[in-house]
Formats: sequence, C-alpha cells, structure tokens
Amino acid sequence: MTAQETRIVSKFLRERTEDSWTYEAARAYNGAYTRLEQAFAMTPDQIVEEVQKSGLRGRGGAGFGTGQKWSFLPKGVFPRYLCVNGDEGEPCTFKDHMLVERDPHQIVEGIIITAYAIQANHAFIYLRGEFALGAERLQQAIDDAYRNGFLGKNIGGSGFDLELVLHRGAGCYIAGDETGLLSSLEGERAMPRIKPPFPAAQGLYAAPTVVNNIETMSTIPHIIANGGEWYAGLGVGKSTGTRLFSVSGHVERPGNYEIELGMTFRELIEGLAGGVPGGKRMKFFIPGGASAPWLLPEHLDSPLDMDYAGAELRTMLGSGAITVFDEDTDPLLVSWRLAKFYAHESCGKCTPCREGSSWIEKVLHRMVKGQGRPEDLDLLLSFGSSIVPGLNAPFAQTTICALGPSTMSHVVSLDRWFRDEIVERLTRDADRRRSLQVTSA
Repeated sequence: MTAQETRIVSKFLRERTEDSWTYEAARAYNGAYTRLEQAFAMTPDQIVEEVQKSGLRGRGGAGFGTGQKWSFLPKGVFPRYLCVNGDEGEPCTFKDHMLVERDPHQIVEGIIITAYAIQANHAFIYLRGEFALGAERLQQAIDDAYRNGFLGKNIGGSGFDLELVLHRGAGCYIAGDETGLLSSLEGERAMPRIKPPFPAAQGLYAAPTVVNNIETMSTIPHIIANGGEWYAGLGVGKSTGTRLFSVSGHVERPGNYEIELGMTFRELIEGLAGGVPGGKRMKFFIPGGASAPWLLPEHLDSPLDMDYAGAELRTMLGSGAITVFDEDTDPLLVSWRLAKFYAHESCGKCTPCREGSSWIEKVLHRMVKGQGRPEDLDLLLSFGSSIVPGLNAPFAQTTICALGPSTMSHVVSLDRWFRDEIVERLTRDADRRRSLQVTSA
C-alpha cells in the first residue's frame, strides 16, 4: 500500500494554493472561526479536558502534553498570558513557516480558543524576524479578525476579551527556547531562565504564562470541531494525531508532509519524499532537527513515535525536521557545520555551552581540514561530558537550556555510528603529515 498523508492542519492550504491565507477564502472554504461558537458553548475547563483527552503533545520539540501544560496554571491568579512560539530557528525545519504564510487564520482561531480555555486576555505571537511574508500575512489575518469581531472586546457576544499582538524577533536561535522567548518579549536579550519557576507559575512579566507552538495552535480548532476522542484515535500509543514533518536533504521530493504518527521513517522518506535520488544509497539521516542524534538506514522501519524514538532509538522527533544524507556525504563535515551553527548561536549565559561549543567547533574544523589526530574524537567526548554528563543520559545537562546538549548530539552520533571510519581517517591524516615532515627534513 502506498504511503499517504493524513491532512488536518495542512488540508486547506494544500487545496487552496492561490488564496488560502485570505480572510474571504478561510471563511468561505475552511469554516474559519466557526469553531469559536463550539468553544464558547463550552466552559474553559471543558476545553482543557477535551484537549487532554486528545493526547495532543506540543509540536515545538519537547513533546509535552498540551492540555497538561494548560492545567498547570495556578487557579485564580490573574493576569495570565498566552505566548505562541513561531521563532522556528532549528536548521532544516520549515513547517511553521508554511502554516504562517499559508493558513494564518487557522492559527489565530486556535489562539482565541486557547486563550479562552486558559482565561488569558492578552496573547502574543513571537515570530521569527526573517519570516517577512509570513509576518505580513499573519498581521493581515489579525487585523481581519479584529475588523470582524473575532478579536477585541466581547468576542461573538461571549463576554470574553482578547488582545493579540504580533511580535517579530531578530533572528536569534535561542529565542526558540520558551524562557528565552519570554525574555526577548520583555525587551531583554533572549537568554534562557532557570526553571523552576516554570512559565506556568512565573512567565511573561512574572505572571502565569502558557507557551505553545504554531502547529499546536493550528491543531486546536480541529480538536474542538471533532472532539478529543477523534484526535486520540489517530496516531500510535501516546503519540496521538498527526504531525507535520519537514523532509529535506538528499530526497527526490523535499517538503512538508503531514502524516499520522506511527508511520515508519521508510514510508515517509522513501514513499512520500521519493527516497534518495540518482540511485544512490542513504548513509544516515537526522530524525528530528539538528539537535537530534542521527540514525542509519537500518532504522528506517522504525515508527515515527515520540516515545519509541527516545526509549528505543536514543534520539527524538524534536522539531519534526528529517534531513537525509546519501552515501557520498562526509559525516565529519556535517558534524562540523552543525558545531559551527551552535557555537554561533550560543547566547553565552552558561559557561559549558559558551566555551564548549566553540572548542567543539575548533576541533572538528581541524579534523575536517586534515589536521586532526587519532585521539581527537575521544578528546571531543571527554570535554563534551562537561556539557552533557554521561553523554547518553536523557535530560542530563549542565546548561540552563537544551542548546548545550545539542552541541554534542552530532559528536555522539559520529562516535556511535562512524567511529572506525573517522579514527582511520584521522590516523591516515596524521601519518601523511609525519611523512611530509620527514620528506621536508
């Protein structure tokens, strides 16, 4: 059977490629804002319960239960805020970018329902600064929602008020961390905060705050329309529903694919994305954004299941970006390029990340340039343990946010899958240099 997409959040934008982002098209053909009537007929607690029943987990990377996160807000403490994370700075991840540009009214409707559920009267969308067209269309969607009475005072006669602000970031990867995002919204440098206190207790302006991802918000109207049990019936295990995966690299048909969780990597990469072009073989792939440890072709028949990826494969589905590399790819070069990215994006707050990321990049650079030593891989693992104690231990880190461990995930992958190949190469480079020294002498 041919692999197929299960389009929920991406259905309308695929069907109306010419005008899906407009208010007129969204209202006429996608029922935009009709789910609000259903939501306002429910109590906030009933909406939270329905989302919990759906099993929806955050689509930003951490995979935490959405309804559970909402339930952590302290009772009776106001004001409270909703912040929507549209920073999407993870390399090779472009799903939220598509949703923002092609179906902004779905996002706005999800935000209104979520704000009502958590009783927040102010919401913010933190959007990556480079998303110029997306910002333009999203702001237009917000303006249209105000103009037609879906934002502002007494929405739809419900007695619920909501002010929604679009805030554009300045191209900082660390603002993708929820606490870094909150710092940036407050006008400070985007630096992560120590937790606890968690944002649900003390977030934006030290008030209770929920931070959710763009794709998460896009899913909420469909759960309200069809029910939590319907959504929970999709997917596998505790990985319910669908997810958008950004597939790129050495594949015939790169792009965003919305699939029911539980589909195998092979069905997605070889079936939907067409596999590796030119008759070449796959060497490895990154299953969940640049932060995720790598996998090999032998893992292609594993399910796209958030829990299975962590427990069985020792990686993660993360931001939903799958990057494929063919047999001609130099894994050492890929590792160095990732190290260069993380060294550049480190905010500098935590010493292990600030110092370690730049040292990792320097050592990998000399290895790539033929100046490495056979013991360099062990050297990387040695001082990398100062950032991630035990390296393979889940959630063990010496930094406030996950950028620190991300600087080592690709190094661990080199050691795990390509150690012999790399040590042999480094030994060969060292022998060549010694030979040249003897010849020159």
